Amino acid sequence: MSTLDKEHRLEMVSYADSVNRGLLVDTVTGSARLEVEGQVGNTLVTINHGSPGVRGRVIWNGLVSYDQVWVSGSHWATAVTFSHDVTVNGVDIPAGIYALFTIPGREEWTWIINTNYDQHLAEEYTESEDLVRLNVKPIALENTVQRLNYEVMETGNRSGIIALSWDKIRIELPFQFE
Repeated sequence: MSTLDKEHRLEMVSYADSVNRGLLVDTVTGSARLEVEGQVGNTLVTINHGSPGVRGRVIWNGLVSYDQVWVSGSHWATAVTFSHDVTVNGVDIPAGIYALFTIPGREEWTWIINTNYDQHLAEEYTESEDLVRLNVKPIALENTVQRLNYEVMETGNRSGIIALSWDKIRIELPFQFE
């Protein structure tokens, strides 16, 4: 990645953070490609995703349909890279790069880790390429998250989460590491 690409991504992350904190009004109409990182123990987790904005739209069961596989961002599948092996829902995931998909629902969401990270939307998605699926309950947020956001956080001695927040919903994908 060129220095210019890195600078642009840092600017867009800063912009999205400022919008989500209410410091800026969201004026960007596109969905910037962002990359966030988090260190959990000895494992670096990197998430590359499209970051669409709410911009007054109905998101859940509007822009994003319930009960259908979603790229969990915009345009290209959200890519997650684990620098070391992790375990998700009892399934060992070798270090590498994967696609993160979700199936949003009113009462329950499904996280999906898929081996094919280079996909446009969910058009090329194939369930047989899934490594793991995990059902989770969405967490209602008091304040609206204007730009889709991912976070990586350590939660314990050998555990962490990947969190997706957008609009008034947050979902968390727990993982363990050696």
